[in-house]
Amino acid sequence: MSTTEHVRPGPTTRVRVREVSGGAARDRRDDLATEEPLEIRVAAGGATRTLAVTMRTPGADFELAAGFLAAEGVAGPDDIHSIAYCTDEDLPPEARYNTVTVRLHGAHLPELPTMHRHFMTSSACGVCGTASLDALRERRRSLSAGEATLPPVSAEVLYGLPRRLREAQGIFGKTGGLHAAGLFTADGSLLALREDVGRHNAVDKLVGWAQMNHMAPLSSHLLLVSGRTSYEIMQKALAAGLPMVCGVSAPSSLAVDLAREFGITLVGFLRDQRFNIYASPERVSLADR
Repeated sequence: MSTTEHVRPGPTTRVRVREVSGGAARDRRDDLATEEPLEIRVAAGGATRTLAVTMRTPGADFELAAGFLAAEGVAGPDDIHSIAYCTDEDLPPEARYNTVTVRLHGAHLPELPTMHRHFMTSSACGVCGTASLDALRERRRSLSAGEATLPPVSAEVLYGLPRRLREAQGIFGKTGGLHAAGLFTADGSLLALREDVGRHNAVDKLVGWAQMNHMAPLSSHLLLVSGRTSYEIMQKALAAGLPMVCGVSAPSSLAVDLAREFGITLVGFLRDQRFNIYASPERVSLADR
């Protein structure tokens, strides 16, 4: 086995480009958002299995794995013993930082449908179809007014969230090519932000961060995503106990259906001092308008 140490991939990759403007061309360096595969393995009782391979931006990989397992109903924070990059001898050096093993406390791997097949997820679509509505109904009951502890959020607070999210996007400022997910309090304070080429990965990283910091469930917080709000985003928000999800773009029809069934406040087109409320409008306060 080679002893050459492979360089750990970073969130940005520098390339040479030829920029053309006004009929003139010049060569310069440019920063791109890095996109590489991450294999997520689950281990327990001496057995190891690959759960998923997702295309992601390197960084916060352990949080991504923890958030992904929580969203898929595989393991919560109390089930996880450790998370580490894989050093198995069957892996080539260049794959070491692209493979994460989540070791569980149990003596056996969990028997779940998603554990019986490997599935590939892209940075665009997320884990499309891996969790049905029926599975979601079994794993989470509806968020009732008594369960969610998020106080009403004012329209003025919502108006300011996209600006706070954009100002905190350090990697986006370099590349212009990353999605972001931010966790906020009801008064608009940004607690954490994660970036990734995949919006669903950014949410997994954020949820994983919260779980690893013993903040789950997130019943007193709200989520803002930089793009559209899809079914996958709502699935992950539901698993994390989030009572409000906001997006700067449009939600999908299935995202709206999911929000309405489970009592999650869903806000879309949050930009330019306006927004639409698609579900559970009672958590948005207009009294200060």
